[in-house]
Amino acid sequence: MYTGTLKSKSSDLKSVYRNTSLKCSGLLFLWTLNRKFSRKSSVVRRRGADGRIPVRTLDRGASSSAAAAEPTGYPGGPYDTSLLVKYKHHVARHIWFGEERGPKKELKVAGHGLKLNSRVPLALPPQMESWVSRSGLASLQRTSLNKIDTNLVSAFVERWHLETSSFHMPFGEMSITLDDVACLLHLPIRGIFWSPQDVTEELAVELAVDYLGVSQSQAQSHVRSCRGSYYKLEWLYDIFVHHRAASSWAYATRAYLLMLVGSTIFADKTFTLVEARYLLLFRDLDGCSGYSWGAAALVTLYRYLGDASMYSCKQLGGYPTLLQCWIHEYFPTVGKRGENWNPAGNCGLPRAMRWSYRQGVLKVDDLRPILDELTPTDFIWRPFEDHRAWRVFDEICLYRGCLKWGETVVPYLPDRCLRQFGYRQYVPSPPLDCMMATDIDVDWISYHQSVVDVIGSSSVATTPSEVVDGYPEWYYRVSHPRLVPPHRDAPREVPVPVYDAGPSDPDWARVSTLIRRYLRQVNAEEEDPQFSDLFEALHISRSH
Repeated sequence: MYTGTLKSKSSDLKSVYRNTSLKCSGLLFLWTLNRKFSRKSSVVRRRGADGRIPVRTLDRGASSSAAAAEPTGYPGGPYDTSLLVKYKHHVARHIWFGEERGPKKELKVAGHGLKLNSRVPLALPPQMESWVSRSGLASLQRTSLNKIDTNLVSAFVERWHLETSSFHMPFGEMSITLDDVACLLHLPIRGIFWSPQDVTEELAVELAVDYLGVSQSQAQSHVRSCRGSYYKLEWLYDIFVHHRAASSWAYATRAYLLMLVGSTIFADKTFTLVEARYLLLFRDLDGCSGYSWGAAALVTLYRYLGDASMYSCKQLGGYPTLLQCWIHEYFPTVGKRGENWNPAGNCGLPRAMRWSYRQGVLKVDDLRPILDELTPTDFIWRPFEDHRAWRVFDEICLYRGCLKWGETVVPYLPDRCLRQFGYRQYVPSPPLDCMMATDIDVDWISYHQSVVDVIGSSSVATTPSEVVDGYPEWYYRVSHPRLVPPHRDAPREVPVPVYDAGPSDPDWARVSTLIRRYLRQVNAEEEDPQFSDLFEALHISRSH
């Protein structure tokens, strides 16, 4: 356990971010322990009928009798159900048996990109621009994708678990972190959390009169039509246009900012409304910059991801652009995307603006086996190293604790995805019970000790995907490496090649992925003469 000062560990962390290049190369995920593999050979460990590599040992100190005990839990799911306590209701449990949410396998996703682009002017009046810029929300005017790839997004939602606030991939956990939000959206991540405030329909009317400059009768009629304490996004846009023309700058700015957050980070599953209580955030236009808007975006998305991961849910709220652009940055071989500019040549724009929508051809059930077969070399583990000139890494991103926004509280657990920060992944502590958290604001302000605890238990990774001994076995016991059974119609076991290195060049990484995917689809063995040329090509691609 690390016992030094935070300052010394912080310098190590900054050194990692300063010295590691964007392109990830090095050891592939160590599925077997204490062995070295040469580049031109592969070691095969076979999955069982449930898609998992058999567990050798339960964990450090486990008895041999315990290791020999029959596994319990769910077919295709965790043996040990102490971590994913809601797995019974999770969509992954149903997918394993071929049960879909409904006729449509993909979720209905709230995306406002096209409408927002038509509502955001090319330039705001200077009086408004000053307030919008100081609010910390100005970047949201240009970051939204015009459309969302609902199949791609849905395939990732199926791997989200609300207990851990992370995606469970075949080789471990990954998550959308505060650093990701800072780089993708350029939202401030430091600041205060907003405490819950109940707003009745009557108060929603009063707020509209006082802060949006509408008449009492107009506000009453509108709130009544919303059937609750909400405002319609289109109505807010009309108010913005009206007050801008009348030079009523404060009213126009509040309507504009409320429409902006309601179309992005606070988008809900109604697709047309925003909660009236959020108008309270903009009562003082000079003071709204003090909020942690990055945490607000993350809390809202985490909440909706948790809901959508349940089998009974068919919609996703939150800001889907944040999720999809995160996928584009970390998973270069998955999904279709358009690229607006090269990261090295950008002028400090939010990284979400790098991407544009391209219609994907793969459906959810096509993407599931592709995600099942991913290995650590298919990722760019730390994609924002060439963006540090505009967004310096902030060590508060390694805070382990609860985040809150309004009445929503979620666990934020960077110790579960340390490889995204350049550290070796260890077996993390059990997740936090946010229902028991009482001093979240205090914990957030005094984040230093939690950062020391998180990185003090690890060390700087020598390869991008490095893990401690025992992590793969632990992970396979408490999670599910696959969503669909391997070769449902054929009982043949699926070989899992393990190599010591992957290509560092993205183009070669794509070639490697395509070759490997084909070889797995046809159940190719390296000993088969008819596939020898393809295996040689695979080895060559991995050496670049």
